[in-house]
Amino acid sequence: MISDLKPYSKYKESGSRWLGYVPTHWGVHNLRTLIRRRNERNRIDLPLLSVAREKGVFVRSLTDDKENHNVIPEDLSNYKVARAGNLVINKMKAWQGSMGIAPCDGIVSPAYYVFDFDIANRSFGQVLLRSKPYVTHFAQVSDGVRIGQWDLTIAGMRQIPVLVPKEAEQAAIVRFLNWTNKCMNRTIQAKRKVIALLNEQKQIIIHRAVTRGLDLSVPLKPSGIRWLGEVPAHWVIVTLRRKLCSFDGIKIGPFGSQLKLDQMSETGYKVYGQANVIARDFARGKKFVDQKKFDALSVCALRPGDLVITMMGTSGRCARIPDTADAGIMDSHLLRLRLDASIDGNFAALVIDEAPYVKGQILMAGKGSIMQGLNSSMVKELILALPPLAEQTSILHFLNEATSSILETIDRTQREIELLHEYRTRLVADIVTGKLDVREAAAKLPEELKIDETEEVDEAEISDEEIAV
Repeated sequence: MISDLKPYSKYKESGSRWLGYVPTHWGVHNLRTLIRRRNERNRIDLPLLSVAREKGVFVRSLTDDKENHNVIPEDLSNYKVARAGNLVINKMKAWQGSMGIAPCDGIVSPAYYVFDFDIANRSFGQVLLRSKPYVTHFAQVSDGVRIGQWDLTIAGMRQIPVLVPKEAEQAAIVRFLNWTNKCMNRTIQAKRKVIALLNEQKQIIIHRAVTRGLDLSVPLKPSGIRWLGEVPAHWVIVTLRRKLCSFDGIKIGPFGSQLKLDQMSETGYKVYGQANVIARDFARGKKFVDQKKFDALSVCALRPGDLVITMMGTSGRCARIPDTADAGIMDSHLLRLRLDASIDGNFAALVIDEAPYVKGQILMAGKGSIMQGLNSSMVKELILALPPLAEQTSILHFLNEATSSILETIDRTQREIELLHEYRTRLVADIVTGKLDVREAAAKLPEELKIDETEEVDEAEISDEEIAV
């Protein structure tokens, strides 16, 4: 059905270079003619609303840790009232798409813009303004010293052209996009289930290899650890501290906070951060160009062969810096380990990063810490089951062969999901800006596309550029 969509029969100039031609019968209005600013306050009895680029305006949960990032002041009397149907914009994040239509009466941060929005179909108004072309234009009318601190200008925003089809056509567009969104959500969720199953299969293979070895006929012995069970009799059970020849949990300190864009260069010493570890990408990264600063931070220096562990956020991820990586230093979210010659760095990184019995230790250790992060003491006490060095190499070789096809399938499936995200973003943009006519297709849709709730894609997981109506 999507492939059968065609352009409208007649177009006119919109008067906007970035919108180009639009259907002849569509109205084009400056945003100023459709909005009226609101400044109602002192309604602390109303629910607290939040604005996010992923899902627009929603009622904020006061108990969900995922939403509880910003401190809520005790006095909410100065918070602005947003009535159901009002347009709410985070002026500092409008360039990212942080805006939407209020689903109910509530209150929002006094730093947000709140407007009455004169649009026949609220859902159409939301998907239009949150579509990629409009988000890009909101970025163009935002300014500031640096990206991330841009402020939406009222004067520029008021001049944004808004496309307004007839009310029935707005409803048809919303109906069609709801249908396609549900279809794509179902497809994406099915692919995510495939990835989850493949990861589970990979974990089983890794767990068996790093706790029982490759020769299942060897005698076993109790590990002494209830949640680990038995291990080969010739393996040793050690805490990580016994295999360290160097360990550092020292943060970069004041130097790291002083890095600015004008200090970046294609030459110098790299700063490796948490993202490098998670992506295992030690080819990219910020360049640390000041030799004095690097010398002062030599205690945090990293070199090929070092293990780095993430402390915050996705804590407990581990990777070995490859032999081809540039010299550099670690940022404040990492711990550095240098191991003695009795343990292969790649084997240690694999076990810490992938083995379920180690991930369980990390999970239990992090529960009592600040922000559920790790620290050097916790990492030193991780318990490992270690085979002899030659056997570590054999296990690594086996796992590389046993999991390579699984990893390739995961990567391919993940790329398919990314392409679906990109396609949905483009489809939404083409439809709401009049490049494709969905009226006939919307009229032929079934009354309701029934999808099991367990198959729905969590909107928070949809990519930043995606728009769900």
